[in-house]
Amino acid sequence: MFLLIAILMFSFLIFIHEFGHFITAKLFDVKVNEFSIFMGPRLLHWGKGETEYSIRLLPIGGYCAMEGEDGASDDPRAFTKKAPWKRIIILAAGAAMNFLSGLLILVILYGAAASTGFRVPEITGFMEGCRLEGTLQVGDVLEQVNGDNIYVFSDFSMLTDRAGEGLMDLTVRRNGQRIVLHDVNMVKQEYTTDGVTTRLFGITMGKVEPKTPLTVLQHAWWSAIDFGRMVKMGLVDLITGKAGLKDMSGPVGIVDTIQETGKSSETTADGVLNVVYFCAFIAVNLAFMNLLPIPALDGGHIFLLLVTWIIESVTKRRIDPKYEAYIHAAGMVLLLGFMLVVTANDIFKLISG
Repeated sequence: MFLLIAILMFSFLIFIHEFGHFITAKLFDVKVNEFSIFMGPRLLHWGKGETEYSIRLLPIGGYCAMEGEDGASDDPRAFTKKAPWKRIIILAAGAAMNFLSGLLILVILYGAAASTGFRVPEITGFMEGCRLEGTLQVGDVLEQVNGDNIYVFSDFSMLTDRAGEGLMDLTVRRNGQRIVLHDVNMVKQEYTTDGVTTRLFGITMGKVEPKTPLTVLQHAWWSAIDFGRMVKMGLVDLITGKAGLKDMSGPVGIVDTIQETGKSSETTADGVLNVVYFCAFIAVNLAFMNLLPIPALDGGHIFLLLVTWIIESVTKRRIDPKYEAYIHAAGMVLLLGFMLVVTANDIFKLISG
């Protein structure tokens, strides 16, 4: 069941992304030649008006093929004939739809949850022997670790784990004022609870903010922003070598992770909720990833469009769209090659473990 849910969720995320391009293209009277879910050989296709709709074999993406998008066209309704600001909106609409779908899922999940509120990173006490007592105070609301924002309750643990033990700059809100505490010695100590010894900082944060329509929206928003920040952290880890190919996942790995998330839950209901929550995470990640300035991605199209716009405004000469098409074609080849490598790695991980 969870495998089916995973495939349906992944298909939905692709559909909603391409629908964002499609609906804004129609809004700005751009001719859409084909609207496709997935890529590769066609499984199903039908025509309606000027647009052909299709479902293809490989679940690794999709596309909304607009007239003139990948080259010159004399059609007055071609994508390249539209004003730059309209093209930017069309290109960004796919990512916007993914982000909004992820945000909407979070709002529904948080609103429907049985909990009466949301935990906030406000210090409520100190464990015996805590070395931070005095530096931090009861009532302090933790806002940043080394300049990185604490959006949701779990961010404090995540950010301190990434920083490692040692000196850290903490930003807290104390009595309504924002205070920066420099070089706080954040070293964990051993504490034993119910016979289990754990290394902790020795601070407790147990305040719960009541659930209201406003706090549901606020926490859904900050959770979505937090998901997006993980894209940046992942890229930093790749560049610095903290993460490698083995840590990456493509569509196969994502579907498998969604399935395992559901299966490892205590009950079927919990499994469905956890899968839906993970899909919100994937939706927001797709939104941010797609806006990276990489050729073949929407962010790459937007970046080159802006560069072309600036050059044409300065030189008063129009740049042949075919050159941009060449760049994106090369980017697509590299992107597909990279996806094949990642997918092969996903399959290898499935087989080996």
